[in-house]
Formats: sequence, C-alpha cells, structure tokens
Amino acid sequence: MLVVFGAAIIGVLVEAFAPRYLRSSIHKPLTLLSLAGAFVLTIWQARSGIPTKPAAMGAVAVDGPALFIWGTILVLAFVSVLLINDEGHFVASASAVPGSAEEERALSEGATHTEVYPLALFAVGGMLLFPAANDLLAMFVALEVMSLPLYLLCGLARRRRLLSQEAAVKYFLLGAFSSAFFLYGTALLYGYAGSVDLAKIGASLGAVGGQDTLLYIGAAMLGVGLLFKIGAAPFQAWKPDVYQGSPTPITALMASGTLVAAFGALLRVFWVALGGLEWSWTPIMWGVAILTMVTGAILAITQTDIKRMLAYSSIAHGGFLLIGVVAIGNQQQNASALSALLFYLVAYGFTTVGAFAIVTTVRDAGGEAWHLSRWAGLGKRRPLVATVFAFFLLAFAGIPLTSGFFGKYAVFQAAVDAGATPLVVVGVVSSAVAAFFYVRVIVLMFFSDPAADGPSVVIPGGTWAVGALATLATVVLGVFPQPVLDLAHTAAQSLFVR
Repeated sequence: MLVVFGAAIIGVLVEAFAPRYLRSSIHKPLTLLSLAGAFVLTIWQARSGIPTKPAAMGAVAVDGPALFIWGTILVLAFVSVLLINDEGHFVASASAVPGSAEEERALSEGATHTEVYPLALFAVGGMLLFPAANDLLAMFVALEVMSLPLYLLCGLARRRRLLSQEAAVKYFLLGAFSSAFFLYGTALLYGYAGSVDLAKIGASLGAVGGQDTLLYIGAAMLGVGLLFKIGAAPFQAWKPDVYQGSPTPITALMASGTLVAAFGALLRVFWVALGGLEWSWTPIMWGVAILTMVTGAILAITQTDIKRMLAYSSIAHGGFLLIGVVAIGNQQQNASALSALLFYLVAYGFTTVGAFAIVTTVRDAGGEAWHLSRWAGLGKRRPLVATVFAFFLLAFAGIPLTSGFFGKYAVFQAAVDAGATPLVVVGVVSSAVAAFFYVRVIVLMFFSDPAADGPSVVIPGGTWAVGALATLATVVLGVFPQPVLDLAHTAAQSLFVR
C-alpha cells in the first residue's frame, strides 16, 4: 500500500511541477512499476510468513485472504492500466463544454489528462486498504480513497461526453448516499460496542445487553454501504449507467478491482465483526443473493448496449458470489467456501478485463461500437477478435473448460456443503437464463451478415497484451485450475485476523 500511495503522491507532484510534454512519459512507467513492485512485495510477504496480528496500530490486518486479494487487485489494476495507456479513451479537456471551441482547441493541441494515472493509483490504493482494514474508520477512509478518484475518472470519456458526465454525477451522488449509510452504521456500532475495531465489535456480541437496536440497525446500514459497492440488488441501479458512460478502461478497473475489494471488505465485516450474528444476517443475504441473480440475468436480456449488458452480467455474478458469502456463514464450511470465493474473484476478474479490452477494439467513426447491432457479422470480418470475445462470454456463462465453470462449481459446491442447496438451484437457473444473452451475442457475431459500413477493429499494443493475458488466464484456470485453487485454499486457512 505504501508503494502504491507513494507513487500516487509522486504522480501528483509530477502534475504540479513537470512540463506538460514530460508528464505522460513519467506517469506510465511510474504507474506500471509501482503496481509491479507492490505485487512482488505481496508475494514476498506471503512467502515470508503470514502475520498473526494486525499492523499499523491495529488498523490493517495483513492475513491470508488480504494478501490473496491484494495480489489479485494488483494484477487486475496492472492490466487495466495497460488499457489506459492506449490513446483515445479520455477527453482532451474535461472543463470544456462538449462541442465547444475550447474542446476543439484542446483536441487540436493534443492536450491529454495525464492526471488519470495518479488518480488510478489512489483508487487502487483504496482498493488495497478496503479489504484489509481492521476497524470501521480505516475501512471508511479506504472506501472514500477508492471511490473519489473513480467519480472523477468516470466523467473523462472522450466520446459521448454528456453521457460520461451524467455517469460521474450519478455515481457520485449515489456513492455519497451509500457512504453516509456506512458511516452512520459505524456510529451506531460504536455506540453499541464502544469501539470501531472489528474484533472488539465481534467480542461484544452477546456481552452487551439492552442495545440490540443499535446493533441491528448499525449492521444493516453497514450492509447497505458494502452491498452498494458490489452492485447487489436492490442497490444495483448505478451500475449499468456508470459502466456505459465511463471510459472503458475505467469500467474494466471498476468491474474487476472494485468488485474484488468490496467482497473482501464484506467478508471481513460479516465474518470478523458480525460473525456471531450469522443467524440474523444469513436469511437477509439469501434474499439479496436471489434478487441480485434474478435481476442481473433477466434485465441483461433486454439490453442493446454491449457495456450495459456486461454491467447486468456483473450484477448477476455478484449474486453468484453472494452464494459464497452465505456458505462462509456456516462455521463448519467457512474455509472451503472462502477459498472457492477467492478463486471465483480471480477467474471473473481476468475474464471481465479481457471482455472490456475487446470492447475497446471494435470502433465506429464516432468511437467504440456500443450497440449490439454493430457487432453483427464480426466473426466474418475479424474472426480472431470475435472468437476471443465469444470465449470470454462462454466463461461468463460457466461453460466447461473455462475459468467460469470451475469458479461457479467451487462456489456452488461449497454452498451445497453448507446446506444452501435451494440457493444453488436459483443460481443454476439464473446461469441458464444468463447463458441466453451470451449466446445471443455469439450468434449475432458468427451467424449474421456484416453491414457494409460495419465497424473497424483497432488493436493497440497494450490492448493486445491485455487480451492475450486474459485469454491465457481464462484458459489455464479452466483447464488446470488446481494451482490457483490450492493457493486460495492456503490463503483461506488463516481465515481473517481477529
């Protein structure tokens, strides 16, 4: 975290003092090297031994799940930055009115928003702190450090400027409400337990009398703040609009890294602090998981925008991941369920980044070809690109020999072992419904005639590398998943530091 935050601060200084023509050449290697260096340090810490006590005066818990989540976030952030490096995604002047003379002048002068790199690093730093925070105040700070840069980055899309700005405003306003819920829940739990430390809150359960109202309302409000970041129903309304309007590399970063960080924080709160309330929050989590899966799968069918479709797909996958959270609530199955959930996060993260990388390559004259009708016949025009995208869609659907199959299988198996078989049945049915809209896109690409004015396919170097890496990860995790499953199982053995 210190490496990432340090690089972000250096990036701010570069923006303040370096000449404009040098900023980009400094930011790109600085960002990539800091993420790679942080990943190496994470591996070194894991091999040196997992700490058994919280660090930073008890504010940060560097345990097995935290290290695994850190490694996942850093790799996903690295490949997302490779997408950011490719030119053309960000507006030349965010302060200029769309279509104005100021915007045209900025474009003609070749102006660029190089501050996207330190903003991305601050967001990644918040993602690292969020799942490792050992008290609610540190977690709230991490939530804001993660979210505020993303609010800005969402409004910097070069194309469809008004839609991008609308997405940023929606994300900011709804995110502010969710943060308020989280902070008020923190205050209520402090009133109940006399501490914001997760372990002390967990120890106070059953030991404090006459304060159950503070406990249950506070836990519910914390849940609202965390479920919003996941995009779980009924708090999912922001996701399609924000995914559609944001620059696609930022969408990839949010859809992968933010989701991993939010699930890590959700697990830590509900296992360390509220594990003793399992019988109270598990039924609610059942309802949220079912509603999330059904909402994501059904509404995705009606979408004609490729990014909105992937957003609803992300909502459905959030419901599948919540099945793992329910399984972790079973005290006898928590280690196996946690390892399954960690594997799912890795598999889904790589597939998501790869899918959005392909989206950036299919372009009309006005930018990316968002409407599904523009993808008709892509398999005949550019068969390799269409095949790779179809492979990612099949992984989302959970087809065998893809990473998505083993991810769902591991989570569903853990849920069956934990006695949540009805929830698994709903998950299987939702997966079948979701497979329909994935197959619909594949049929459109390979069995429809291409339009005479169809989109072109442009694959810059960074995007090519991201697509290749994501494809390789999806194949390897689908054919030979055992090493990563073993790594996740090892990380889950330490559970969470209390």
